[in-house]
Amino acid sequence: MLLYVFRALGPLRLPRPVRLRSRMSPSATTPVDTLENPAPQPPKNGFDRFFKISERGSTVGRELRGGLATFFAMAYIIVLNPIILGSGVDKFGHHLDNGQLVTATALMAGLSTVLMGVMGNVPIAIAAGLGINAVVSLQLAPKMSWPDAMGMVVLAGLVLMILVASGLRQRVMDAIPNGLRRAIAIGIGLFISLIGLVDSGFVSRNPDAAHTTVPMGLGQGGQLKGWPVLVFVIGLALMFVLVVRKTKGAILIGMVTMAVVAIIINAVTNTPDAAWGLAVPNVPDKIIGAPDFGLIGHISLFGGFKEVGVLTGCLFVFTVLLSGFFDAMGTIIGVGEEAGLTDENGNLPGMGRILMVDGIAVAGGGFGSASANTCFVESTAGVGEGARTGLANLMTGGLFLLALIFTPLATVVPSQAATPALLVVGFLIMAANVRDIDWGDPTVGIPAFLTIISMPFTYSITNGIGIGVLAYILLRTATGRFKQIPWLLDVVGLCFLVYFLLHPIELALGVK
Repeated sequence: MLLYVFRALGPLRLPRPVRLRSRMSPSATTPVDTLENPAPQPPKNGFDRFFKISERGSTVGRELRGGLATFFAMAYIIVLNPIILGSGVDKFGHHLDNGQLVTATALMAGLSTVLMGVMGNVPIAIAAGLGINAVVSLQLAPKMSWPDAMGMVVLAGLVLMILVASGLRQRVMDAIPNGLRRAIAIGIGLFISLIGLVDSGFVSRNPDAAHTTVPMGLGQGGQLKGWPVLVFVIGLALMFVLVVRKTKGAILIGMVTMAVVAIIINAVTNTPDAAWGLAVPNVPDKIIGAPDFGLIGHISLFGGFKEVGVLTGCLFVFTVLLSGFFDAMGTIIGVGEEAGLTDENGNLPGMGRILMVDGIAVAGGGFGSASANTCFVESTAGVGEGARTGLANLMTGGLFLLALIFTPLATVVPSQAATPALLVVGFLIMAANVRDIDWGDPTVGIPAFLTIISMPFTYSITNGIGIGVLAYILLRTATGRFKQIPWLLDVVGLCFLVYFLLHPIELALGVK
């Protein structure tokens, strides 16, 4: 039936915000599909000139639409971050208040995202980092008070800012070979695709009690069950159909349409709330709720060292620092490549400012007791919708700030309506980068392969980058090309060795 409807509609002639172009790879003789922005236009006014909207071939409408799509794709953090932090108990048996955590999460995400838009002028949204918040909740807090734990997050952010000011952080990023940069982007594409599949319920983890060698399976017990999964499947099909028909606003149209469908289905079928996950598509009983700012600034900068000692404290700060450093680096590279903002060497203009905002966001997240804030891979949802400048961040950040009082509305869109966008963007990233890797050189191809598969399989951007870097150093050294490795990359590799061997190091030093 859908085929007859689309056939009757005829071809749509609206331009797609992101399109593919063919160019020749420097390492191959076959055309490579990469993302390209429309031809740049002269600025129309000072606002346009500041954000370089026309220069990057975008429009105000496209930027706002992209910012809206990014917000919908990552609004779940308003609910998820308080759950993760709220599940932890500090050394003195204290829990963090859920209402205060919701306020802290939305406030710090909004301020950090707006700052990235104005200062960095890139469509990369920022919020409490998943993974880092678990470290804070489950590793730091049980050994000290919550203010102590958040103080260590602030210290990690300050160290990041010092690294940026010294130029060292950007030099580390520049030392990453182009093949690994492409692999990082592809790995992120697969990573966010897996996030979409898992969060939607299309793929689920098999219980450990099953004693099976298969860690994940289709739906529940190998079958797709329930209305929520159907919403995801229809939404994914709808988005891909709109994309191939080059419909403007394909991703956002798909999200909004499926959110409405989910609300209707939930109202008619009385689907259990647990089936939808964190965001239940119900019309909220109330729209406005008063924010509680009680956690803002409630930190102790050096109190944690008194509780656990200087050595253990430094290791804790190092863990937060390393995760934030490379998670953000991978995301910035991936989103920059997807948006077509990088130059021929894979470098992003204004990287120093972008990295400085990221460091500020880490410290700011700790100051607000929301855990470390970092760049979100879900920003690719907005990029896929056409966002190319920091103006999109003003929309995303503004919606986070509005969520301080409109939290019920912010959590209406279920993950099953938003996650199809992550798979669409994952495809676009894969298509744009996979042929640009020199697979004919095993010292490049093997590290790239390991980077790509490690991100989704270990559910971590940092792990993927670390494994790829170590493999690159090993294979280049094994083939007598050690001198071709930038010395900073060797330093990065050493840091990753410490990262992966942190547990035995702690045991050897007697800090556990």
